[in-house]
Amino acid sequence: MRCSAVLISAVTFAGLAFGQTPDPIKPLVDRLDLERYKATIKGLTQFGDRRQGTERNRAANDWIETQLKSYGCGNTERLTYDYQVPTPATGGAGRGSGGRGPGRAGVRTKGVRGPTGVNNDPMKQRDEKLRALNTPPSVSGERQEVYCTKIGTKHPEEMYVVSAHMDGIGWGEAANDDASGTAIVLELARILNSPEVETERSVRFILWNNEESGTNGALAYVNQRKDLQGKEDPAGSGKYPEPKWLGVIQHDMMLFDHGMPGKDGKPGKDQRVEADVNIEFQANSKMAAESAALAWQVHAANEKYATEYPANVGPHMSNTDSARFQDFVASISLRENERMLHIGTGWDPHWHQPTDLFVNFTDADFKLGLNAAQSTLGAVAQLAGARVKP
Repeated sequence: MRCSAVLISAVTFAGLAFGQTPDPIKPLVDRLDLERYKATIKGLTQFGDRRQGTERNRAANDWIETQLKSYGCGNTERLTYDYQVPTPATGGAGRGSGGRGPGRAGVRTKGVRGPTGVNNDPMKQRDEKLRALNTPPSVSGERQEVYCTKIGTKHPEEMYVVSAHMDGIGWGEAANDDASGTAIVLELARILNSPEVETERSVRFILWNNEESGTNGALAYVNQRKDLQGKEDPAGSGKYPEPKWLGVIQHDMMLFDHGMPGKDGKPGKDQRVEADVNIEFQANSKMAAESAALAWQVHAANEKYATEYPANVGPHMSNTDSARFQDFVASISLRENERMLHIGTGWDPHWHQPTDLFVNFTDADFKLGLNAAQSTLGAVAQLAGARVKP
């Protein structure tokens, strides 16, 4: 299998001689801050569940674009596509993050199962204001998702994609699924778009829409943009509207690792001692070798830069936006738990529930998301050749 020349080995990355030369990456990672991360999540929750096809979803997209511009990302853009809400007669998605996109079938679940599913009962949301905010239903029509790009100084024609989905479901605030991942993308955009920071390769920050209906936003992006990769437009301009994809790093539910449910079907009250950041690739994808290499890059960055929680690499990436890219480019997903063995068996009781609220997570939970941000930023900064200009 071919491997991207840009992906240096995890061994080399982890073994950079400490103290011989100043580390250009650590000053960037040190700019991540727990309270800023929490504040970004809190800002997203003002729009409720941000369900696709609603006014609250559009308002959240506007807020995201405003945030990106405030960070100095002046080339903010939107990808537009059409989505028709399935009816009971036509079937289709609309159930939340289940069974969509390429995945791995036949993974045997183990241990005690907790309840899973999507809450569709508005009365289970006890906060009347939040219930009213989340009441307008999704309607068919135009959808948009926001992205911006840090242009590389040496290789603007190549880029890494840092992503999360901004829509949610379940009559809560979608604080964990997926404001926690969206906030990581926004925080990395803030840091890497600082005027004194430059990258040799481009980095695109994108917030997918329509993840909960079937990763439709990511699919629309792949369909519209994959054949434009690396093409200079206009010719001779040195501008590349769609730089060549070098890797996709998705962030999807980053806060809750409280362990296996007990006999009562409920996980522990506190973040478990063994909590970690799960980095997943898909073993049966066409780019499995490249994706595994990228996963180990992020793992190495976790070992070097994460302040508290370790990382774990697994081969079962599924049901997330990066799955739409996995046969075209190295693609991985960061999560709080393993998707097939943990999330799908009830390790997170807030998943698609009205209890997915900012107030239901503690600093120990938020620190897991922050450590995921440290891991991704460390890896992407290394791969893209980021540095603070003297």
